[in-house]
This record gives sequence, C-alpha cells and structure tokens, in this order.
Amino acid sequence: MSDLLAARDAGPAPERQVALDMVRRAVLVAPIPIALGALVWGVAGAASVAYAMAIVVANFVLAATLLGAAARIGYALVMGVALFGYLVRLGLIFLAVFPVKDAGWVEPTPLGLTLVLTHLGLLVWELRYVSASLAYPGLRPASKETATR
Repeated sequence: MSDLLAARDAGPAPERQVALDMVRRAVLVAPIPIALGALVWGVAGAASVAYAMAIVVANFVLAATLLGAAARIGYALVMGVALFGYLVRLGLIFLAVFPVKDAGWVEPTPLGLTLVLTHLGLLVWELRYVSASLAYPGLRPASKETATR
C-alpha cells in the first residue's frame, strides 16, 4: 500500500493541455458575454463580466498547475491538492471579489452569474474534447472527420 502512495507520474502533463484548451475556448467566447453584460448593465456590466472570466480562467490554470506539480511528486499529494487546493482556490476567488464588490465599475449580478456560469459552461464544453483513454490522456486526438472541417 505504501508503494502505491509513493508512486508518482513522470509522464506528460495532460492537465495543462486541458486547462490551456479551456483558456482558448474562454477567449474565443468572451466577447459574447461581455457584450451581453454591456447591453444589460452598461460599462460596469461589461467590466464585471470580463473580470469574472479572468478569475475563472486563472482558477482553471492554477488548478492544472497545482495538480500537475503534485502528480510529479506523488499520487498521495494529488489527493491532498485536489481537496485542499479547491478550498484554497475558493478562498482566492473570494479574495479577488471581496475587495472590488463595492467599486463603481462592478455590478454584482453579472459578476456572480459569470463566475458560476463560466465555470460550469467551460467544464461542460470541455467534456466533449477530453479523452477518457489511457492511450490518449488529456485531449482526444482529432478524428479525420473533424480535421477536415
């Protein structure tokens, strides 16, 4: 049992590849929610949406970085980083939102909606592209059909 907990991953880091793909998708879709925020709440709405999207992207990149580093050290650390890293990242989101909550450029409704919907939306969207195979950890290789489109 101790050998299993002492094991570590020296292979490629698929979590980084997945996180960077999520960042790419967030940047691709960002103008739509930002424009929607501007239409409904004005400049403060657009700024709030952009700020929330930046927080979400930073959260995913930080999660991938922490898990990748932990996997290189040991699988037991991955379990601890997955649990406590989540709590720390929630705290960092709080620390990113709390100081600006009363700022003139912040609208709380689009900020909160964007934080929740962007996290969920990017995760669900990324499910279509992640491989559940040990042969291709990380992103699924492009099929011939999707490569020609």
